[in-house]
Amino acid sequence: MSQFNAPTYDIARTTGHCAFTGRVLEPGEAYISTLVEVDPNETPAKGDAAALLGFRRVDVSMDAWKEGHRPPKLFGHWKAIVPEPNQKRKLLVDDDVLMNLLRRLADAKEQNRIAFRFVLALILMRKKLLRYDGTAKKQAMVQTTNDDGSATLQEVEQEWWQMTPKLDVSKGMFGKWNEEEAIDVLDPHLDEQQIQQVGEQVSEILNAEL
Repeated sequence: MSQFNAPTYDIARTTGHCAFTGRVLEPGEAYISTLVEVDPNETPAKGDAAALLGFRRVDVSMDAWKEGHRPPKLFGHWKAIVPEPNQKRKLLVDDDVLMNLLRRLADAKEQNRIAFRFVLALILMRKKLLRYDGTAKKQAMVQTTNDDGSATLQEVEQEWWQMTPKLDVSKGMFGKWNEEEAIDVLDPHLDEQQIQQVGEQVSEILNAEL
């Protein structure tokens, strides 16, 4: 997990323009913010902390979105509003988006995405939208990279957090638990500093106080 020991970079809360028309997004304007997948073999540009988590922010104006424009490798999207100058950042990502991202990352194999998913789970737990039920240990074959760049398959014991989501997250912490659905989240064993850094990166990518 050494990639999470890198310095925290500043990520623009919005790219400031529509990716398809190039038009500047004005303060107070609604737009669609998207997450697109980054090639795991791609070297992130300097200052592109979003790519460290395997995703990149791409913003699309409402007009372009309604015309059917979508960025390649689209993973998720949500509606956002360009903040006014000096405006305090508000939560612009609703709980449905967070839960959907958690579910869609269930099959993640890359360490950065596993960390992303784990931190999302911590956020949803704090919001009382996920309930921790226990930990299960499972054996798994994991590919590791040797010093010479070669890959080796190794059997390791993994710890998975067993969790239960809310039936309707729109009701918040007062909603009923969905006892029919179990969500398992792999624990990547991040230390406090790594959790804080990944959390800051997630917050910046989603343009929200989480």
